[in-house]
Amino acid sequence: MEDPRRKELAAIAREMKARLSWYRQEGIDTWRRSAATPMSAHVAPAGVGRTMLIEEGTPRMPNQNEPRPYESTEQSLLAAEAPSVLFPIASETTPIGALPAVRDEIGDCRRCKLCSTRKNIVFGTGSPTAQLMFVGEAPGADEDAQGEPFVGRAGQLLTKMIQAMGLSREEVYIANIIKCRPPENRNPQPDEIAACSPFLLKQIEAIRPKVICALGTFSAQTLLETQQKISALRGKFHDYHGVKLLPTFHPAYLLRNPNEKKTVWEDLKKIMEELKK
Repeated sequence: MEDPRRKELAAIAREMKARLSWYRQEGIDTWRRSAATPMSAHVAPAGVGRTMLIEEGTPRMPNQNEPRPYESTEQSLLAAEAPSVLFPIASETTPIGALPAVRDEIGDCRRCKLCSTRKNIVFGTGSPTAQLMFVGEAPGADEDAQGEPFVGRAGQLLTKMIQAMGLSREEVYIANIIKCRPPENRNPQPDEIAACSPFLLKQIEAIRPKVICALGTFSAQTLLETQQKISALRGKFHDYHGVKLLPTFHPAYLLRNPNEKKTVWEDLKKIMEELKK
């Protein structure tokens, strides 16, 4: 029988080897350990090596070159009835792979008035190394009850959309502009957005997605800081802090307007092509 301890050590060795390889790809060629200082990446000009402080318990680094399955399976979406360099916005205060730290920073948030009516903070779910991130507007009743984004009827349709792309919810990351449900599902207000926006930005910093898909009018307008309608924004890539962002219709809109599913599929195919590059 194989020694469990030896198996564990072999797994740790493989993990460390992969981590060191990732550091080298990022131009980090010098390491020093500090027990008192949080992990941070000190950014140097292109072509110049960088130093990273390493602490015990550092989370796994993303494998940028890991192949992922992408398939052009339009049928499952249309049949659904209902349910390079260091990341441009990365900062020293939010190290790569720091999603748990971002959640800890939010804590039992009391930064806006939504804390008095919510049941659960809906932080986000999915892979911390996802190449594709979906950003919706705000949690609804089902999300508020379960503490996870997109779990109601619109969430079931989003799951089918993701599967039609040849992916799973576990391979992407899903979040919202704000993390607490507004009463009666009203639109988020400016002070609520201001309270939550820094945490969404830190989530994006930690995940470093290749593409962000903004779901619906409110998400697209908030991220792009525009008043243009979703019909004018959708289907085109926009820049968001150096990340490609493509808006499309919200799954809840598709439940009311199923004829637009084909339009959304065209948008998703553009994202799939971008992810393959």
